[in-house]
Amino acid sequence: MLGNLFASGRSQAVSTIPLFPLRTVLFPGGLLPLKVFEQRYVEMTKRCMKEGLPFGVVMITSGEEVATQADAPAFANFGTLATITAWDMPQLGILHVATEGLTRFQVREHRVQADRLVVADVVDIPTEPRVPLPAAAEPLARLLELIAARVGPQNFPAVHDYGDATWVGYRLAELLPLPLSIKQSMLEINDAGVRLQVLQKFLHQQGLL
Repeated sequence: MLGNLFASGRSQAVSTIPLFPLRTVLFPGGLLPLKVFEQRYVEMTKRCMKEGLPFGVVMITSGEEVATQADAPAFANFGTLATITAWDMPQLGILHVATEGLTRFQVREHRVQADRLVVADVVDIPTEPRVPLPAAAEPLARLLELIAARVGPQNFPAVHDYGDATWVGYRLAELLPLPLSIKQSMLEINDAGVRLQVLQKFLHQQGLL
């Protein structure tokens, strides 16, 4: 049951949320479409939609997205809350949902319920402050604009902030063809300037800047 999964603890600001381990990394403000068909996640999604609650997206480090056994896959300790912004059911038992990344969190403990849904006690990570994009990183913003035009508005956040180092870094990290481990490290970094430096180095190595 998900009845008490979203209750927050007062003393340590710990919340209990359902997790959706995936082979992807969701960033704050990012868009993530999902095709949900496993019963545990269908029920979780329905509950989240009904009550307007988020769930946590964490990157799988070992194991599979689709369960083949009772054990949960291994996943990263840092993830991002996802809120459902739209949904459709093209056929019985399959949900297509559009989600958007909210804030980051860190997993303290997790457990697998009888229905094989993973729930975790998490603490919120403070939202990164808006940091003006440094002049040296302006080529990154221009590249991001080109990428945004290619992926189309339906696959890119509607609100743009090319002058914010954090926003530009998040968007590039999610859209560039980086290894998942690097994307995860970009999520865990708390310094927008460092994130941009790492991305700039990668792009130079690939001959894209």
